[in-house]
Amino acid sequence: MTSPIRVLLVDDQELIRLGFRMVLEAEPDIVVIGEAADGKAAIAQSAALAPDLVLMDIRMPELDGIAATTAIVRAHPETRVLVLTTFDLDEYAFGAIRAGASGFLLKDAQRHEMLSALRAVHRGDAALAPRVTRMLLEHVGPQFGGATGVVDEIEDAGYRSLTEREQEVFVAIGRGLTNAEIAASLYVGESTVKTHVGRILAKLGARDRIHAVILAHRLGLVGR
Repeated sequence: MTSPIRVLLVDDQELIRLGFRMVLEAEPDIVVIGEAADGKAAIAQSAALAPDLVLMDIRMPELDGIAATTAIVRAHPETRVLVLTTFDLDEYAFGAIRAGASGFLLKDAQRHEMLSALRAVHRGDAALAPRVTRMLLEHVGPQFGGATGVVDEIEDAGYRSLTEREQEVFVAIGRGLTNAEIAASLYVGESTVKTHVGRILAKLGARDRIHAVILAHRLGLVGR
C-alpha cells in the first residue's frame, strides 16, 4: 500500500482551509499535515513538515503565495506546489509559473477537479484546470518569449538531444496532453510514455511537466 499524499494547506481564510481539509481528508490516499495563513508561515511549515504538496493561495498578507512558492521550491525541490488562482488574475498565474508552481487550481473548482489536480501534481504531471489551460497556452508564448523569443544554448541543446520519438512526446506535452492521451495518439503504452517523459525532462533540465510546456512554446514547437 502506497503512502498517502501529505498536504499543507495555505490560505489566509480559515473557512477556505476548513473546506479544503474536509474534502481532502475524506480521501483515503490524502492526509492534511498542516495549515498556514500566510506565506511566511507556509515557508516555516514546509521546512518543519516536509509536505509532498502545498496547496498555495496567492493573495495573502505578510508574504504572498508567489514569493512563498519561490522559497519553498528553492529549499525543497521535492515538494510540489499547486497554486490557487482565479481566471482574471493572469499576472499572478504567470508569476506562479516563474516561481516554480507545478499547477493551478481555480478557487471555484469542483471537488473532482481539485482531487484530480492534486493527484496529478503529486505524480509529476502538470495540473491545469480546464479553464486555465486555454488561458495559459494562449499567453505563455508572449509571456515567456514564444517562437520569437530568445532560446538559450542549453535549451536548444537539450531539445536537439531528444530522439525523434521523444520530440513527438515533447510536442504533445507542449499541447497540454496527458500521458494517457499521448499514449493513445502514438499507439504505445502509457508506461512507455511515462518513461519518455522522464527522459525528456532530464535532457531538457526541466523541473516538471509545466516547465516543459513553457519550453515547447519558447522553442516555437506549439502553435496557437
